[in-house]
Amino acid sequence: MKRNLIGISLAVLSLISVSCSQPEVKQKPNIIYIMSDDHTTQGFGIYGSRLASLNPTPTIDAFAKEGMIFDNCYVTNAICTPSRACIISGQYSNVNGVLDLEGEIGDRQYLPQELNKLGYETAMIGKWHLHDEPSSFDYYKVLVGHYGQGEYFNPVFIEKGMKYEFPTTKQTKTIKTEGYSTDVITDITLDWLKNRDKTKPFFLMHHYKAPHDMFEFAPRYKDYLEDTFMPEPASLYDNKNNGSVATRGVNDSLIHIIGSSVSHRNTIRNMGMHMGIDQNIPDPEYTKLTYQEYIKRYLRCVKGVDDNLARLFDYLKKEGMWENTIIVYTGDQGFMLGEHDYIDKRWMYDESMRMPFIVHYPEGIKAGQRTDALINNTDFAPTLIELAGGKTPEYMQGKSFKSILETGKEPENWRDATYYRYWMHMAHRHANPAHFGIRTKDYKLIFFYGRYWVDTDKPGAVWNKASWGNDFTRHTPPAWELYDMKKDPKEMNNVYDDPKYTEVKKMMKEKLKQQREEIGDTDEKYPHIKKIVDEYWDK
Repeated sequence: MKRNLIGISLAVLSLISVSCSQPEVKQKPNIIYIMSDDHTTQGFGIYGSRLASLNPTPTIDAFAKEGMIFDNCYVTNAICTPSRACIISGQYSNVNGVLDLEGEIGDRQYLPQELNKLGYETAMIGKWHLHDEPSSFDYYKVLVGHYGQGEYFNPVFIEKGMKYEFPTTKQTKTIKTEGYSTDVITDITLDWLKNRDKTKPFFLMHHYKAPHDMFEFAPRYKDYLEDTFMPEPASLYDNKNNGSVATRGVNDSLIHIIGSSVSHRNTIRNMGMHMGIDQNIPDPEYTKLTYQEYIKRYLRCVKGVDDNLARLFDYLKKEGMWENTIIVYTGDQGFMLGEHDYIDKRWMYDESMRMPFIVHYPEGIKAGQRTDALINNTDFAPTLIELAGGKTPEYMQGKSFKSILETGKEPENWRDATYYRYWMHMAHRHANPAHFGIRTKDYKLIFFYGRYWVDTDKPGAVWNKASWGNDFTRHTPPAWELYDMKKDPKEMNNVYDDPKYTEVKKMMKEKLKQQREEIGDTDEKYPHIKKIVDEYWDK
């Protein structure tokens, strides 16, 4: 009997020893992808713009300093719906099919699909702004109304399980809420986090409407910055040698139409029209009054985002999820805040093309890092998939920058250029010409080809002339622009015709051609555009 007890004891000790020697299975990280609409790098402290001294984002800045800040993150198509399609598909617009605001993503919602395969519970909350139902998510509650924009106050939602309709009608069953959208979206996310499936890691896309125009802010911020003079960009008043005949026209014949403005310059759409500024006030006083009101309203919306992120972050810390949650913060593109006397996005100029991008993950990313590695929004999906333990699918065109997050260094043969294409043309009274181009760390090359992607001159062309207020038939002059981004980061001097940049121009065109071929964006399907590209390539 005694011998049996000794044997049992030894067996138990052996099992304990084996158990203790087994490596602990690491729990997969949760992932929260936070995106605001039109939150540009100029509207942060950590990006060091002229507005940084106003301390517009204390919560985001503190969060960013605990993770990695990307200084060279760029959108591939600076308009809301196409950008979101690139993010969720990992593909460029010409491949995912969402070229403009009317494109449909369909079942190409690859990011949640791939994370589902890896065992993640997935959710989409807030501003979706894609036409199709976000059906690939396990749960969604998204803004509807106003062409998918949703409302700033008392926003209306559709939740998974309800009939999804876009656009909604008076008969569409929706969920009505009370309050300010940024607050309401945060409330919904906190409620979902409390009631989610605790047995699985989660992937949550938490999207704000703010600070999209018309910059309606919560009443509690009405005095914020009221008595503050807002620093102005020099190019608001003097655009020097920015642009070309594509944006200025011959003898400035287009200057009063191209690109919505702060000043009276754009006689069709300028921001003072929406800010209640007396239209009879002459420039430059009109410009100054409009700009001051515009920026204050914009940053009041940003303040609402920053304060609500403090609520979200406090909850994650309280619930013990802060250390093992990958948190991304970004905007769906950049935004012009008066630079070159432009408002809105769409342009390939840096304020519009550049995206804020921050990744915070205490268990996997060293704090206090900053990188100038070139990334773009097709890279987000591959990176998040690999951080979740998967592999980048072959059908995705973006590249994972997981190793940059882990080591702080660019891998060998990392991209040295990023491609951009704005497919829309002269739309929404913003009136931006269609264009494409390439951005390296040192230079930027833009070609304005000035045509809509549907050949509206072709007999029998099928297109919706009235849709979204577009004017697709007004062609604009083709032209090239080249900027030395090291010497001229504000893009005030188009050096395309400067003989000192002949070799740079040749090098950039070679890179542009290579990128277009790699991406499959060579305009073979659009012969009316290809004809212009071929004709002007060497001009």
